Amino acid sequence: MELKEIKELIKLVSEAGVSEVAVERGDFKIAIKKIEEKIMVQSTVPVMQAPVVMPAAAPVAPPPTTPAATSPVAEHSSNLVTIKSPMIGTFYKSSTPDKPAFVSVGDEIKPGKVLCIVEAMKLFNEIESEISGRIVKVLVENASPVEYDQPLFLVEPM
Repeated sequence: MELKEIKELIKLVSEAGVSEVAVERGDFKIAIKKIEEKIMVQSTVPVMQAPVVMPAAAPVAPPPTTPAATSPVAEHSSNLVTIKSPMIGTFYKSSTPDKPAFVSVGDEIKPGKVLCIVEAMKLFNEIESEISGRIVKVLVENASPVEYDQPLFLVEPM
């Protein structure tokens, strides 16, 4: 089953008022259940057997008025900007264990600069900067699990 199809099933559960969807194709089985505003995805595949919990779609509300509310970048109390994870997965500071980190404390960054990788369901997603600044602190250890909207970096804007 393609990732696109799984996303469509999750969207169906979150938007259509359906509380559960189960699909079976050969050896692949997936069940998506809505539990208290969270969506649980369970899959039976030889390489992935743990359930994955994803946040449900937020209730329909008026659009946010501040740009920070729609971006994984949020203002920090002391003029620092927090860059947050746009998804759940595993945080990696470099593309392979033997390569240097994409960024380190003190590095200057610009929009489009790759900061890290968040691996989700065997897909390696490059997380790019949306701002210019200097990395003040890396808030996550390499190869650690991260949640949606979890702070990853503190950046001093330039």
